[in-house]
Amino acid sequence: MPHPMFDKHRATLDAAVHAIHQRGYWSPYAESPSPRAYGDGADSAGKQAFDALLGQQFALEQPGQRGWLGGERSPYGATLEVSYPLCDMQTLLEAAQTAMAGWQDIGPDGRAGVCLEMLDRLNRHSFTLAHAVMMTTGQGWMMAFQAGGPHAQDRGLEAVAYGWREQSTIPAEAVWEKPQGKNPPLVMKKHFQIVGRGVAVVVGCGTFPTWNTYPGLFAALVTGNPVIIKPHSNAILPAALTVRVLREVLREQGLDPNLVSLFLGETRTDTQALVTHPAVASVDFTGSSVFGNWLLSNCRQARVYAELAGVNTVVIDSTDSYKAMLRNLAFTLSLYSGQMCTTTQAILVPADGIRTEDGPKSYDEVCADLAKAISGFLSKPEVAHAVLGAIQSADTLARIEDANAGRFGSVILPSQKLDNPDYPQAEVRTPVLLSCDATDDAAYMEERFGPISFVVKVANRADLPTLTERIVRTHGALTVGLYSSDPAMTDAVTAATVRSRVALSINLTGGVFVNQSAAYSDYHGTGGNPAANASYSNSAFVADRFCVVQRRYHL
Repeated sequence: MPHPMFDKHRATLDAAVHAIHQRGYWSPYAESPSPRAYGDGADSAGKQAFDALLGQQFALEQPGQRGWLGGERSPYGATLEVSYPLCDMQTLLEAAQTAMAGWQDIGPDGRAGVCLEMLDRLNRHSFTLAHAVMMTTGQGWMMAFQAGGPHAQDRGLEAVAYGWREQSTIPAEAVWEKPQGKNPPLVMKKHFQIVGRGVAVVVGCGTFPTWNTYPGLFAALVTGNPVIIKPHSNAILPAALTVRVLREVLREQGLDPNLVSLFLGETRTDTQALVTHPAVASVDFTGSSVFGNWLLSNCRQARVYAELAGVNTVVIDSTDSYKAMLRNLAFTLSLYSGQMCTTTQAILVPADGIRTEDGPKSYDEVCADLAKAISGFLSKPEVAHAVLGAIQSADTLARIEDANAGRFGSVILPSQKLDNPDYPQAEVRTPVLLSCDATDDAAYMEERFGPISFVVKVANRADLPTLTERIVRTHGALTVGLYSSDPAMTDAVTAATVRSRVALSINLTGGVFVNQSAAYSDYHGTGGNPAANASYSNSAFVADRFCVVQRRYHL
């Protein structure tokens, strides 16, 4: 019999599968925090639910609990003081393996249906999740709602759609009949059983604790695996809320809730012990290249899906919409204070300037005009605070100070500290814009995470595609942008990005920005350059998370 959750959500699943085939716009989760979408009072109820969590112990009823652990610091200066279950690693692993059997029994359709119910329930908690994301990451409210809620849920559903589609191509059974000429045919019955590889660990990041967690979480679940979420130490609450909701759904469906659990490590050694445990079959990670490369080198028993550091690049060759280009770049560099894995860092400009609809602009004019565009865009405090949010980590603050001091390049526009009247202790910084020569690899060919960007002076216009390709091949990137009114240059940069395997955005001057990625349509990462070895989302992201075990016998 079909699983009731599969029947309940079948229309959504079919629409999601159709969307990943067509790659057009579609989403079942409203990105606007409007009462029309979420009902009257949803915002205030979500805020009240969030406030009720503060200063409390966040119970999850997980096995092996041996204490409580917390310590998150809000970039806005708000007091959180939430503590979470500190559980024994081996107990969680054993409980996850035990829970896997019941999850296996409901099959691919049942798993997809329950995952869709989980996502639907998470969507109903979007306002609570948004406040948790905002207060732990420093995102502005609208980004926290969208990226922390519906957009993260979109990415989770996208993984479910890919996972279910891959499993649906495998029949449960078949009759195999081989003719033998004059002799009776050979006839066998064959059964094909989809089995998850084992425990999945998802290591969360501090800036996007749901958006970067849900793809791996739901890719692992839908393909038959239990999941242990190891959140970033400063963004535990969004992960804990997610785990609580998923465990509630599992209980309601008569399944073992220990299929999903939260693990807090007191030290990095604890995390290393978890991800290298023989029972762990996959690890999803977003974060620094240092720890990401450690995972790739040491988790020999597991498939590792890693998104690491990169140097995202924009090429400015020429434009017929100069002011619109500058406005688009100003928003791109300002959004969440550049604390996005897709934010542009290197802006390549020819030394002899660019062509525009208003005539030529020198390299120095481009630098000055971009600085002016950023300052103008952030001149209204209400806009600045909504877009910039707050700086998430002390390391990022230190990099901004180094950039302001000219340690990475000549300062075109220094970063300024802004005072947020709603959150007086918030660490708010405007972007810093630097100038350097293309030969100064040490300055711009290293990820400077945060609101730090370089206008790179390139000696020859013809070198723009070559330098772009070298940056991506050597250091990796998730995004490349191009501004050009020359078809030949567009073709050359397109070819360079295909060779270096990175996504390209061309002449963005409107309401779409290079650092934004739409689920079901845009592939987030290609898996083909050093910035990431996997993509959100494609078949490769899900297909190796399960095995097919067959049995056969003569009929």
